[in-house]
Parts: sequence; structure tokens; C-alpha cells
Amino acid sequence: MRPRPKLTVLALACLLTACASKRGTPDNEPTIQSLAHREITVEKDQAIHTNEAQAIEAYRQFLAGAPAAAQRAEALRRIGDLEMDRADSASADPAATGAPDYRAAIARYQDYLKAYPADPSNDRVLYQLARAQEQGGDLDAALKTLSLLVRDFPATAVSDEAQFRRGELLFTARDYAQAEKAYAAVLSAGPGSPYHDRALYMQGWSQFKQGRLDDALQAFFGVLDLKLANVLDDDSLDASEGLTRADRELVEDTFRVSSLSLANLQGAEAIPALINTPLRRAYAFRVYEQLGELYIKQDRPKDAADTFTLFAQREPFDAQAPVLQARVIDIYERGGFANLALAAKKDYAARYGRHSAFRNAKPQAWARAQPLLKTHLAELARHHHAQAQKSKRSADYQEAVHWYREYLASFPADPQAAQNNFLLAELLFEDARFAEASIEYEKAAYDYPPHDKSADAGYAALLSHAQQQKKADASQLPALQQASVASALRFARAFPADSRAGPVLTDAAEKLYALHDGDQAASVAQQVLDLQPPAAEAQRRVAWTVLAHTAFERGAFDVSEKAYGEVLKLTAVKAPGRQELIERQAASVYKQGEQARSAGQLREAVAHFTRVAEVAPQSTVRATAQYDAAAVLIALKDWDGATRTLEDFRQRYPHNPLQADVSPKLALAYIEQGQWGSAAGELERLATTSKDPKVARDALWQAAEYHEKVGSRGPAAKAYERHLALTLAQRPTPLEPAIEARARLAHLARQDGNAARELALMKDILQADQNGGAARTDRTRYLGATAALALAEPVAQAYRKVALVEPLQKQLKLKKARMEEGLKAYAVAADYGVADVSTAATFHIASLYRDFGKALMGSERPRKLSKVELEQYNVMLEEQAFPFEEKASELHEVNARRAAAGIYDEWVKRSFAALRELQPVRYGKNERSEGVVDAIR
Repeated sequence: MRPRPKLTVLALACLLTACASKRGTPDNEPTIQSLAHREITVEKDQAIHTNEAQAIEAYRQFLAGAPAAAQRAEALRRIGDLEMDRADSASADPAATGAPDYRAAIARYQDYLKAYPADPSNDRVLYQLARAQEQGGDLDAALKTLSLLVRDFPATAVSDEAQFRRGELLFTARDYAQAEKAYAAVLSAGPGSPYHDRALYMQGWSQFKQGRLDDALQAFFGVLDLKLANVLDDDSLDASEGLTRADRELVEDTFRVSSLSLANLQGAEAIPALINTPLRRAYAFRVYEQLGELYIKQDRPKDAADTFTLFAQREPFDAQAPVLQARVIDIYERGGFANLALAAKKDYAARYGRHSAFRNAKPQAWARAQPLLKTHLAELARHHHAQAQKSKRSADYQEAVHWYREYLASFPADPQAAQNNFLLAELLFEDARFAEASIEYEKAAYDYPPHDKSADAGYAALLSHAQQQKKADASQLPALQQASVASALRFARAFPADSRAGPVLTDAAEKLYALHDGDQAASVAQQVLDLQPPAAEAQRRVAWTVLAHTAFERGAFDVSEKAYGEVLKLTAVKAPGRQELIERQAASVYKQGEQARSAGQLREAVAHFTRVAEVAPQSTVRATAQYDAAAVLIALKDWDGATRTLEDFRQRYPHNPLQADVSPKLALAYIEQGQWGSAAGELERLATTSKDPKVARDALWQAAEYHEKVGSRGPAAKAYERHLALTLAQRPTPLEPAIEARARLAHLARQDGNAARELALMKDILQADQNGGAARTDRTRYLGATAALALAEPVAQAYRKVALVEPLQKQLKLKKARMEEGLKAYAVAADYGVADVSTAATFHIASLYRDFGKALMGSERPRKLSKVELEQYNVMLEEQAFPFEEKASELHEVNARRAAAGIYDEWVKRSFAALRELQPVRYGKNERSEGVVDAIR
């Protein structure tokens, strides 16, 4: 809480004594001070001409002559009244000298009271006596008389006046507590008493003098309630028609003493508790205003400003709130409190700006506040602009921007709006807020009538757009470029005579091209080329570049080829980017070749592809063009031309990525020309360079076949071996290709007579198939069966090499063991169930059995056998050989029966031939096939 300022008792006493030094009865005089000097106009009696002295003498004579008359009391009282009137007349006479003498009137009234102490009308006599005593200067006696009056005649008609006069006398005597009671007695009569308002006022003074400031304020505010009930809240006291001059003086005095009371309490903080009715809210403004003015007189500007501010805070929608808030700003500025003044201006803008609630609540008062608001907004913007330029702090920039925006939004039609809008844009640019700056520059340039900064603002907007693009990412750039182009075209339209129009149009053409708006980009570029005088060389080079690019992109490659040529004429030989232009020109030629190829004009396509080497021999597209020329020659079936072109390409561009595709194309060309060896070589090259294992394996397989085709078994075998190695390296290894490759290698080994190599491969085939699991196929089973059959043949040959000679028992055992091995080997092949392998295996098994029987019969006979023993031995051999012949017949019959299932291959036929020898009766007839089949069935 703020400490209350001290006011000396002496100063207060002097002030209040001056206000209440004189007394009187209520009349139409304007002030309380005039009560002691009231003027009474007495109409002259036209019939009787007399004066107070004559009337007094007449009454005295009456009293002397009629001591027992009933009118004696009245006459005695009338003498006192006449003496009173004579003294009053003397007091009112300007020509009179000396003080009026009320002693005679006092004596007469006192005589009357002694003579008639119980008269019921003595209240009137006491009233007159007290008045005479007061007028005569005997204030103590007057006070005693008035006290007697109110004590003995509480219901007297002059009670409220008597109490009021008592209060005045008590106040003068500094008996403030008793004076307060006297005024309270007046107030108890109610508001109808003519002394009510002044009694309330003086009651407040009595409480004030006692130091009871809170009670005093209640009384003072009661006076204000009575006097300001019909005064508008935005009227001044001097202009108000609802107050007489006396009331205005009373109200002004009440405000002053209220302010003194408040200043000695908590100041403005004590006011809200008193403003507790709608009426008081209506004049609350004056309470704060008067207190603030008191503080100003006391040289307390901060307290004054706080008081005015508190009103604006407590009564934000009062029509006078802006007035007091403006006073706050003025106080701070006059006192040199710059920061406080600045804060007050911000507060003013917040309270009475365009979005303030005050605008809707008090539209007329809001309108009156706007001129000052405009001034403050402009000052705030300029202050923070200057501050930002010094500090370079973003916060200061943001503050200045806020006030510029508020100014422009609040006063868009103000003559200074355009200039302030430009300053706002400059400020945003300085703070690197380029997006916002571009918007504000464009407003300053185009949204106001032309002014001296219009063109500069329009061009500055383009600089802002450029700054945005420097910091934008790829996703933001197109939209920013579009906005920049729109701004540039707007600038060129608005300021065509400006020297910056040419560069601006050039930049716009570039950006339109970047935005993929080819038609408009080309149109703007043509405007640059059509400028007169001609645009600068650099600008024309950009324009031609845009025209070339747009023509290229819309497929007008003949036009783009020419345009790129113009660009190259304007580009120095060693200038950066020249090679790129050459590439674009070469691409234009190349694209013409593509168009011709798509249209089926293949010879024209070859011509364009070939022309690339003439137009741009160092271009990167030259290699592609040559490759495509070869491809088109292949399409034309010009195998010789394609071969020459591809071979030159291989030699000229050994590291070109397209080299990977040269081999298959050359292979095709060689194949079409029947050059099998060359084709095989290209396929092997392809296998070496390809990163796709499948492509490599297929190429090797095809190369091996072409090698075989020309009888080159060695190269063919190497190709198959490479194929097999690639296949085995694959995980999981594909079973069938691996077995197939071994089969081809085994075939070549057989052709070369390399039996060991062949058998080794057959073992690998058989083992791979038998271990193949779910990966086995019909083909792998077939090759496995074939391998098993081939592997059985050496075993059978080993069996046949064993001769049954002496020692027979040993040889017989060996031959039989070899036979078992052969039977097992052929059984492996037969178990595959592959038809032609099974028939072969069955035939060979049967042959082994038959051969074993024959071998027994042809075995070497023991020596030294007699003829009989020899015969017996032969019979025994026949008995031993017969089961083998029977077994052979059974197996051949198994083969023969396969004919009924449609299997009639070489081995079935040979089984039939063997059966004709073994069973000539049954199979020796020359029957038709059907008969044989039927017989087997």
C-alpha cells in the first residue's frame, strides 16, 4: 500500500474554517457562506407609513398601559422581533456605519422567556434569540440557545435548521464530534429538508476533521450522489445544465475534499470500494480525475498517472477512459518518463484500437479517441523501428512490425499509409522476414495511388522473393518462384518505362521456365528479344536459352536445335555452361532421330543419329546416338552396317555403359550372317560382362552349342564347364542345369574318346540326381538313369573279361561276383523306371544271365577226365547252366511284354531276337507285331 502524504492540521484547519466561517438560514443564495448575509425584502404597507422604532415605542406604551392584557406576551415578543428587524436592516444598509446592534433584540427575547418560560411557542422565541446572539457575535450563547431549543422542542418546525446551525457553531468551535451529531440530526429528517444536502456535506467535513476519512468519504460521496444524479457521464461540471452555480461549487468542493481524503488513504486504490452503485459509476471518472489533478498540483506525477490508469482499468468502457489514458501519456511525456510514456501509448492502443471491446461498447467515444490513437501508433512504430535498427534484435523488429501493421489496419486511407507501408516492408526485409516483406512491398507499390516509392517498392518486392528462394527447399521453391514471377510481370506492367523492366522480364522468363510454364516463359522471352533498343547481350542469351528449352520440351527439336545455336553464338568459348548447351543442341539432333524412328522413318532416324557426330562431336550423347543407329540398322536387317557400327562403337567407347548390350547385338548380327564362331565369341563375352548369372549361363550354353555347331568341341567343352561352374556357384544350386551341363560334357568326352572323363561325369550325374531330393525332375531322372546305365557297362565288361579256365573254382567265383556287380549296376538303372533305360537294363541283365549260362557250358573242362566222367561232367554243367538260361528267357519276356504298353524300342526288339533263339518254338515264327503282342499278353 502507498504511504499517505501527511497534511498538517494547521493547513486543514485554515482551509475548512474558510469554508464554514459564516452562518445563515437557507435561501436562494448560491453558497453556504451567504447564510449570514441573507437579504429580506419587506413589501411597504401602502396604508400605514411607520418604522421599527415607532412600532417598538407603540408596543412599549401598550405594555405600560395594560399590564394585565392578554396580548402582553405577544406584544413583548413583537418588540423582540422588531428589534431584530431593526438590527437586520442596519446590517443590510450599505450606508450604515459600525456593526449592527442585536443586544436589544436579545434582551427582549430573554425578558420574554423569563416572563413566560412555559409558553408552548417558545421554540420560535428561542430560534430568534439564537439568531440574534449569532448575528451579534455571541456564538457560545447562540449555541446554548439552539441546544435548549432542540432539547425542549424536539418537534419544532425549525428543528432541522436549528440542528444545522448548531452543527455550524460546533464545527466553528472545533467540536467536530458534536457537530457531526448535529448534522446527523438534520439528516435524520430525510432528504426533504432544505438543509439535508449541506448537512451531509458538513457531516463529511466533521468526520474528516476527526480523521475518520473512510466515514467522511461516505458522506462526500452521498453529496455527489445527490448532486450528480442527472449529470451525463461525459459532461463537464461547468457545462452541465443539471447544476446551479451553487451546486457546482458544492460539487467541486466535495470533489476536492474527497481527493484530499483519498490521498490520505490509499489513493486511487481506495476508490473502487466507493464506486458501488450505477450512479457512482457514472461520475467515477470525475473522482479519479480530481484525485489525479490533486496529485499533479502536489508534484506527484507518477501517482497522478497511476490514478488515471486505474480508472481505465476499473472502468474500461467508460466514455472518459480514453481521456484519462491520454492524460497518463501526457504526464509521462512532460515528466520525461520516456519508457513509461511508451508503455502507456501501447496500453492506449490496446484499449482503444480497432479490435478493442471499447469500440463496440462506446462507438462515439471510440471515434473521438482515434486521432490520438493514430498519433500514438505512428510514434510506436517509428520508435521501435529506430530501436531495431540500432539493436538488430529480432524482438525489436517484431515490435516495430506489430505497430506498423496496427497503424495500417486502423488507418488504411491515411495519406501517410503508403509511406508507412513501405517502411514496414523495409523493416521486414531488414529482419530477413522476406515472405512478409514481399507482400508489404507489393501493397506499397500497387495498393495505393502512385507515390515516390511505388516503383522502388515493386522492385524491392522482387528482391524479397529472390531472398526467399535462396533459403527454400525443393518442395517450397515452385510456389515461391510462381509468386516471384507474378510480381515481376506486375512490375513490368505497372512501370514499363523503368530501366529495371528488361532484367525483370528476363528473370521472369527464367522462373516461368523453371515452373514448367513453357508457353508463358517463351512469350516473355520473346518480349525480351523484341525490346527496342535491344536488351543487353546477357539478357538476350537468357531469352534464347528459354526459347530453346521450351521448344525442346514441347518436342520442336528442329526449333530448339536452331535456338541453342543462337545461344552458343552469344556464349564465350570458355564460358561455364557452354558444354551443357552443346549437349542440349546434340540432344535436339538426337531427339529428331528418335522422332523419325517412332514414325517408322528408319533411314531418316539413322541419318539424324549419325548427324550428332557432325553437330557436336564431343557431346556425351554421340555414343548413344551411334548405338541407336546400330539398333535401327538391325531393325532394317542391315547386318553388315550394324556390324560395322557396333564394332566401331566397341573400339571408340570401351568404357561406355552400353558396351554391355553390344555383345548380344553383335551376336545377333553374326548369327544372321551365319558367322557361328563369332557369334559364340560374343556370347562368351556377354557371359563375362553380365552381372546377371542367368544371362551369363544362357549365353554360355548358347555359345557352347554354336561351338559344337562348327565342330569346336574344345571351346564348346570350356563353355559348358563355365556354365557348370556358374550353376554350381548359385545358391541354392539348380539341379537340372547342373546335371544337363555334365551330360553335355560327358557327350563331348565320349566324342573325344575320353572314357575316364565320361565315366567321372556320369558318376557326378548319378550322384547329383540321387541326392537331388525335391529338386529332381523328369529330365534329371532320365539323365540319372542314362548315367546309371552307362556306369553299368564297364562293370559288365569287367564281368565278361573273366574266363572260366583252370583253376575253375576260383574263376567261377570271380566271374559270379562280377556278374552280381553287373546285375546291381543295371538294377540301379532299371529302378529309375525310365522306359528306354529300363528296357536296355532289362536286356543287359538278361544277357548277363544268358552269358553266364553259356560261359558255364563253354568253361574249360578238368583234365584227366575219362570219357564217362566227361559225359557226366557235361550233364552236370547243363544242369547248372539251365536256370541261367531260364532266367534270361524270363527277363527278355519282361521286355517283350512292354511292347503291349507301346514300348517297342531297340532293346525290346533285341529281346524278341534273343527269345527267338532261346524259345524258337514260341518266338521263332514270323508273325505280325500285333500277333506277337497278343502272344505276349
